[in-house]
Amino acid sequence: MLESSRSVLMVIDVQEKLSRVMHQRERLLDNLGRLIRGIQVLEVPIMVTEQYPDGLGRTVPEITPLLTEITPIPKLHFSAYREPACRKAFEALGRHQVILCGIESHICVYQTAADLVNAGYEVYVLADGVASRTPENCAVGLNLMRDIGAEVTGVETVLFELLEVGSGDKFKAISKIVK
Repeated sequence: MLESSRSVLMVIDVQEKLSRVMHQRERLLDNLGRLIRGIQVLEVPIMVTEQYPDGLGRTVPEITPLLTEITPIPKLHFSAYREPACRKAFEALGRHQVILCGIESHICVYQTAADLVNAGYEVYVLADGVASRTPENCAVGLNLMRDIGAEVTGVETVLFELLEVGSGDKFKAISKIVK
């Protein structure tokens, strides 16, 4: 089970040029908005990566207002865990449960998940928080991640799992976010 004190959210490469060609783009961005707002209520750290931002653009404006205190980490490796700056920032958090979302499911998200699983981390991939250009590629990525030992889950499942209890201010805030 996920625990807020052991978790980190990694938002992978949700960038302007990449996002424009994603299958079900609007659904992805809506889910990511809910996820980020909920994760902030639960006080879970967030990391953001950008694959070659000079060529692929910055993180999309639909979610950047939610990430005002977070500086995206630029990367060239497909796996965020192989990018030295990203790996250093990630390891400094000392968290062993990693919630992954972003694009593309079958490339950067998958390769990051594989490296994290191989390094001994618990990896949770959000089926409704990842995308690829085609639904087939997204399914390939999700299947590969499940096959290597990552848990495939959903935005609401993760938020309520981290919440643990159905009462209090955080519960009210999360309930409002998911509606």
